[in-house]
Amino acid sequence: MRLWLIRHGETDANVAGLYSGHSPTPLTAKGVSQAHTLHRLLREVPFDQVLCSELERAQHTARLALHARDIPTHTTPLLNEMFFGDWEMRHHRDLTREDPESYAAWCTDWQNAVPTNGEGFQAFSARVQRFIAQLPTWSASENILIVSHQGVLSLLIATLLKMPASSLWHFRVDQGTWSVIDIHDDFATLRVLNSRAVWESEE
Repeated sequence: MRLWLIRHGETDANVAGLYSGHSPTPLTAKGVSQAHTLHRLLREVPFDQVLCSELERAQHTARLALHARDIPTHTTPLLNEMFFGDWEMRHHRDLTREDPESYAAWCTDWQNAVPTNGEGFQAFSARVQRFIAQLPTWSASENILIVSHQGVLSLLIATLLKMPASSLWHFRVDQGTWSVIDIHDDFATLRVLNSRAVWESEE
């Protein structure tokens, strides 16, 4: 099984530096261009299935990247970004004033502290683990496109490589690029990270 990973295109919240877990935030003109570029880069990949976050920025990216290709697409909340609760669409400067104690605790111990009324990293990590546990369901598919978010994709890579969850920070997934993980007998290999090249068949 080969997993093709793409992150949604640039959004208004990305540009403003806001926490945008589940909040709607549209793609910028650059984000739309990034998705169109991904269509050009990946148009020859024989995708069998597409698994996508429920969030519109990911779905919009998937629609543009696929450009009306007739490929079965499934959305799942397991691929949604981490939910930041009361911190959604807020800048870190706002949070140091509005929720200083909780924000300071989270900055100090992000793996265990929980954003106010949000989703803690432990719950988020468990959600990504549930997605991984479902991958055998798609074992008949050779090429699966996953369209999701920075946090999910970085954690997915670290977890599949059997690294600690905190290792997600070592795998930044850039917008407008594609990455690949091969899985054989529960052993994962990171083949490509953040490519901007046109994919060509190895055959």
